[in-house]
Amino acid sequence: MTTYLFALISYTLPVMLAPLRPSAAFLGLIFLMTFILPALNFLFFKTTGTIDNLSLPDRRQRILPFIFISILYCVVAFLFYWKVSIPNVTKLMSIVCVMVVLSAIITLTYKISVHTVGIWGLNGMMLPLNKITEGTLLFPTVTILLVAGAVMSSRLFLNAHTPREVLVGALVGFGVGFGGMILLF
Repeated sequence: MTTYLFALISYTLPVMLAPLRPSAAFLGLIFLMTFILPALNFLFFKTTGTIDNLSLPDRRQRILPFIFISILYCVVAFLFYWKVSIPNVTKLMSIVCVMVVLSAIITLTYKISVHTVGIWGLNGMMLPLNKITEGTLLFPTVTILLVAGAVMSSRLFLNAHTPREVLVGALVGFGVGFGGMILLF
């Protein structure tokens, strides 16, 4: 979701990333840090036997991988703040980081749908951006809303989560995404 967020902003609202010029290298870095490294984290834990299944059906097995991913996202957000020093990029990464950390904290006691947190977090971030751009992002926002419905339905269809876990994920994601955008922008 983070890569999609930055790709969408890069191509529809590049002024938001100024003075950074949107590029494949920038999006590649985001993809590496927020998708490839977390995926390798899961593979590492699977290979070492820390987790039994990559779908993580047991809440207790989610804790350690989610803590490592939270640390990774916090490091990425800090590096964007420290090295890149582009306020809007830092703010967006901070919002994403809060979503990931909050998901990990909730996972300590409750199995939450992190897929739903991510897609609804993106929805929560897009709504204020859509208002700012006076509807320029309407089509992408509606598309993300439809994808959110598909993600929630798929989590239920696959019996990966209960309706309550999906709903909690949607509320957490939307609340952090929307609240973070309103607070920081």
